[in-house]
Amino acid sequence: MTTTDRPTAPKTAFWNDPVKRGLALQAGLVLFVVVVVWAAFNNMSANMLARGLTFGWDYLGRQANFAIGEGLISFAPTDTYGRAIVVGLLNTLRIAVVGIVLATLLGVAVGVMRLSSNPLLARIVAGYVEVVRNTPLLLQLFLWYAIINALPGPRQALPVGPGMFLSNRGMKMPWVEWSPALWPAIWALVAGIVASVVVAKALKRRREATGDAPPVLPIAAGLILGLPFLALAAQGFPATLSVPVLQGFNFSGGVELSPEFVALLLGLVLYTAAFIAEIVRGGIVSVSKGQWEAANALGLPAPRIMRLVILPQALRVIIPPLTSQYLNLTKNSSLAVAIGYPDLVHVSNTTMNQTGRAVEVILVFAVVYLTISLVTSAFMNWYNGRVAIRER
Repeated sequence: MTTTDRPTAPKTAFWNDPVKRGLALQAGLVLFVVVVVWAAFNNMSANMLARGLTFGWDYLGRQANFAIGEGLISFAPTDTYGRAIVVGLLNTLRIAVVGIVLATLLGVAVGVMRLSSNPLLARIVAGYVEVVRNTPLLLQLFLWYAIINALPGPRQALPVGPGMFLSNRGMKMPWVEWSPALWPAIWALVAGIVASVVVAKALKRRREATGDAPPVLPIAAGLILGLPFLALAAQGFPATLSVPVLQGFNFSGGVELSPEFVALLLGLVLYTAAFIAEIVRGGIVSVSKGQWEAANALGLPAPRIMRLVILPQALRVIIPPLTSQYLNLTKNSSLAVAIGYPDLVHVSNTTMNQTGRAVEVILVFAVVYLTISLVTSAFMNWYNGRVAIRER
């Protein structure tokens, strides 16, 4: 039989081919989205035109004519709406970053304590978790804001730490006054962090090869703290620590955290930490008891068992839902508008009311929150891939 006489395979119908069918469905979905967006934009343009409104970003360069109570950068009513939105964005990032760090530390600690063999401690933290998780966050923010405003004035401020005082005007705490002479110390800190990462990887390879290596934490702490200290010492310690001192009816020196910032931070941290605690507890419980028994048989102390054996295996269960809690904390910070903290949403609302540019303003903070969420998710996915245990 020649090649021309061989029977040919029947052609697969287009709809029965999974590859072609998938491409057609995706093309149809993209076309549908484009048509919907185009129709919505045309409808919005027609409605705006009927009301004498225009779409544009020229308002960002106009004078704002309103004040912002606090911010990482200076702002005056004579500044532009664009700068006002930047101030609100920086305030949102500040509360999000500080809140994520504190909520993670508190959540991990509470999650571990929930598994404590001490029944009193375990029940106390369980009560905290259940009460906080089942109470609306907005109500908690109102509660903390009312508590802070009910505190005594600065002359009867409550000491909450070394040089730290809490009153109805917020929190005063020590702070390092900025000077250009601090740049060498900052670069030394960056170098210490990079060096500690390199040393940690080298010690990990040594531990995997020989089974023995010195602990990482003391070396990393020495590099991260020691190098900036040496840089400051070489310059004669140019940094000046400003400590709050009561003078008259208020404190002078240090840095002041407003009552709105403190209330928002407390509410977000305590609320998110309760969810993180359950995530951590679930991740630890997911590790089989045989891992505990094997580590105990080797004579490892409990802290090292948790750090070296249990948590590395639990991270694969902890990190995905932990990412969701980080995103929730960032988005929940928009509730700051209820207690007057000038975050992005608060500043954007004021801008929208004064300019009438509702569509543009909403697009701005929608894109900002989307970008923050995507960056956070990308970082956590990268970290999850780095710490994942790979089977040989």
